[in-house]
Amino acid sequence: MDPERQLAGPTVEADVPVLDLVAVGRVFDADPPVHALRDVDLRVGEGEYVAIVGPSGSGKSTLLNVIGLLDRPTSGDYWLDGVEVSRLSEHARAAVRAERVGFVFQSFHLLPHRSALENVMFGSLYQGISRPARLVRAQHALSQVGLASRAAFSPTRLSGGERQRVAIARALSAAPSVLLCDEPTGNLDTANTTIVLDLLDALVAGGLTVLVITHDANVAARAQRRVGIIDGILQELA
Repeated sequence: MDPERQLAGPTVEADVPVLDLVAVGRVFDADPPVHALRDVDLRVGEGEYVAIVGPSGSGKSTLLNVIGLLDRPTSGDYWLDGVEVSRLSEHARAAVRAERVGFVFQSFHLLPHRSALENVMFGSLYQGISRPARLVRAQHALSQVGLASRAAFSPTRLSGGERQRVAIARALSAAPSVLLCDEPTGNLDTANTTIVLDLLDALVAGGLTVLVITHDANVAARAQRRVGIIDGILQELA
């Protein structure tokens, strides 16, 4: 099978948004209760590039966890690729997360004693596809991020920017509907930040939906849309 087709992601009808959060709330049990998200509405279409900005404690991480199906909203509805996912069983949510959500974190989370290629192959481990198919996906994903020549290198032999690109390739190998990036340049210098942001621009240009959570105004400025969150309340920014 053509690797480009393998990494194209799930097919969604043109008028169905990739993400649609409607009046989503998240309350944590405490005394008094903590309202981490308050009636959040967020609609993101295919191929959009959205930056979510806000100070520490504003609800950014909680929102990422809800969007990434790592946590359930307390109230409201969350539609992913036209499917209401907030009320699915844990098993079903895990399956949807493996098929449709790619994660990129500030700290890379690569296995130091595995090669870059092996690390990328883990991205599609839970999708029920064969090892040869995962190998082809991983090779293509490394090519997408410009690291085909580093496939055999361990993370310890890579620069910080290269390690983050391997982490992005790992997420891409699962052919997700949306790529969620949590402070993806937080551990990078200026030159490597530019390389990673240029890569995200290219992925969006290719039709991938990307959400970046950041406190860096320069990172947020690269996105097509910016939304701000303060005290769990989300609003569009100019």
